[in-house]
Amino acid sequence: MENMAEEELLPQEKVEVVQVPVPTPTPDSARVPAPAPDSAPVSASTPAPASAPTPASAPVPAPALAQASALSPSLASAPDEAESKRHISIQRQLADLEKLAFVTEGDCDSANSLNSDNLDAGNKQACPLCPKEKFRACNSHKLHRHLQNLHWKVSVEFEGYRMCICHLPCRPVKPNIIGEQISSKMGAHYHCIICSATITRRTDMLGHVRRHVNKGETKSRYIAASAAKPPKEILKEADTDVQVCPNYTVPQKTDSYFNPKMKLNRQLIFCTLAALAKERKPLECLDAFGATGIMGLQWAKHLGNAVKVTINDLNENSVTLIQENCHLNKLKVVVDSKEKEEREDILEEGEENLGNIKVTKMDANVLMHLRSFDFIHLDPFGTSVNYLDSAFRNIRNLGIVSVTSTDISSLYAKAQHVARRHYGCNIVRTEYYKELAARIVVAAVARAAARCNKGIEVLFAVALEHFVLVVVRVLRGPTSADETAKKIQYLIHCQWCEERIFQKDGNMVEENPYRQLPCNCHGSMPGKTAIELGPLWSSSLFNTGFLKRMLSESLHHGLDDIQTLIKTLIFESECTPQFSVHAPSNLNKQEECGVFIKTTDDTTTDSHSAQGKRKSNETTANLVKRQKTDVNTEHPPFYYNIHRHSIKGMNMPKLKKFLCYLSQAGFRVSRTHFDPMGVRTDAPLMQFKSILLKYSTPTYTGGQSEGHVQPASEDTVADRVEMSVNDKAEAGGCRRW
Repeated sequence: MENMAEEELLPQEKVEVVQVPVPTPTPDSARVPAPAPDSAPVSASTPAPASAPTPASAPVPAPALAQASALSPSLASAPDEAESKRHISIQRQLADLEKLAFVTEGDCDSANSLNSDNLDAGNKQACPLCPKEKFRACNSHKLHRHLQNLHWKVSVEFEGYRMCICHLPCRPVKPNIIGEQISSKMGAHYHCIICSATITRRTDMLGHVRRHVNKGETKSRYIAASAAKPPKEILKEADTDVQVCPNYTVPQKTDSYFNPKMKLNRQLIFCTLAALAKERKPLECLDAFGATGIMGLQWAKHLGNAVKVTINDLNENSVTLIQENCHLNKLKVVVDSKEKEEREDILEEGEENLGNIKVTKMDANVLMHLRSFDFIHLDPFGTSVNYLDSAFRNIRNLGIVSVTSTDISSLYAKAQHVARRHYGCNIVRTEYYKELAARIVVAAVARAAARCNKGIEVLFAVALEHFVLVVVRVLRGPTSADETAKKIQYLIHCQWCEERIFQKDGNMVEENPYRQLPCNCHGSMPGKTAIELGPLWSSSLFNTGFLKRMLSESLHHGLDDIQTLIKTLIFESECTPQFSVHAPSNLNKQEECGVFIKTTDDTTTDSHSAQGKRKSNETTANLVKRQKTDVNTEHPPFYYNIHRHSIKGMNMPKLKKFLCYLSQAGFRVSRTHFDPMGVRTDAPLMQFKSILLKYSTPTYTGGQSEGHVQPASEDTVADRVEMSVNDKAEAGGCRRW
């Protein structure tokens, strides 16, 4: 019996020597003796192995107690190649934790690894994770509640294991200045499953484990070696396969974040690059924050030799995943000159190569300072203001910079102090908050470009639920920079009726700035009624010609998801209803749902490619001509929500019919992608509400007719509109004060 116990406890004794050094000076407690029969102390009644604890009557030092209780009873079944075993406070289920207390005297394999005080007289059990002084032996039902409430419920979960709170004196003894060994007092703590560190607070333990996950140290050496690593999932988007890590939708739990909800964003950027590729070839493109690399993979796979793609990421695990995804899509990876030959050998054995992708691992600011690009896409986690100066530092003339901002809490006025800190602007929650967010980002981009003596031309700006996307073209020169800086202005916003207008240009202080507002709320309402928002971008947000070329590229590549959005952007840029969109008659065009799209002739591009040096000159000339045809028309800024300005007791007309009524009244009008019930028009709010009231029906009629029931004079309509505005203002004042 002694030999069997000694053979089974041999791995445990080795672990105890490595993990828990006992600094007491006595030879018996300083080191665990070798597994020899003559060194095993034998009691009078039952033989005990060499690592058995001392009897209860003898005083047991605190480190020796921690050494005796630091191992799980199931270690004999673990693989021999494991270097060390997990602490007993780390278990998979609550039943496994209860088994540590309900150990019978006949279980020699497990009883030797636990404290002998766990078994008390009268069939009482002691807690395996608490010393006897803290929790006395009790009945089984009371012990079950103790383990469940005080240990299991406050545990930290990681990869199927629970790191329960431990009250044992597990911290090793440290000598003081004199040299005496004094046991340090330690309360409740946790044992890390990865590095076996002892952490006192639960929040600190969560942060400790999160740092291991961010560093890629998720494979614990305390878990059995036979545990299979979770397989990577392969996702497909736009004929591009990407391999993603587990928990790829949670940025805090993975290094390679992949958001399926950003598919619309990726398709918009792809159409932007495809439209730019028609102007000049080849383009040097940069995806500054690659993550899985899906965006750069789509560029290289579908645009081919027209682009030279560079995917960058600072995380080493993400760079490795990007390289694997490149080989998965039959794309050659160019890292540096040393590894280039190895990559070519690998691809020669496989199938045909579809293109080259350069993968870099460095900070995005450093990379954009070192190299110049024709197209740069910034999609950091959060705000992008920290990378704008570097992006405009070396961007080529007439290049494109696309910025995706996901800090919607600050841009959508939920965290106004963060918007003031990042973007240097003052904002409040308004009915047009999404367009306000887009103009905030464009203003930040314009200021960064002006600092580099560059101007911008906004091609389009999109603000949806999850992101704000801004795409601008870069115009070099101080003249363009000065013209761009003039388009950043402040906005006057009325808090009562939500009328708004940009401030007039000039440096002189105006005596009464309320005169600029079309409303008369300042005269009829007490106190200060308007606030100043901004600075914001005051010019156009869309370029009609470029959007039409994007729509042509979406039809060419079969991107059906964004075609409706691009058509809405085209109507919004021209500020015309969808039934009255026209294009110049002297262009080769294709009609698609009311939108005329200019199609490119492939034969002309082929003829240019065969003429040597003339290609660059003619390409530049064609680009200048295309820039002249892509002049963006100034659309009215902001929009009104038809539901927000509805008249009490009246049924509104249908939105399409209301657009016709506004157009018949002589105003420019269109729908907007910022708000499904929004109306972009140059009509003042008073005229907007008067037309809405004119074609609304009373509620008691049941909404049978869309037109007005009885004609009303213009004075009566204006009076009713003003009364409605005053009623809402008074209600808002009650809520306000």
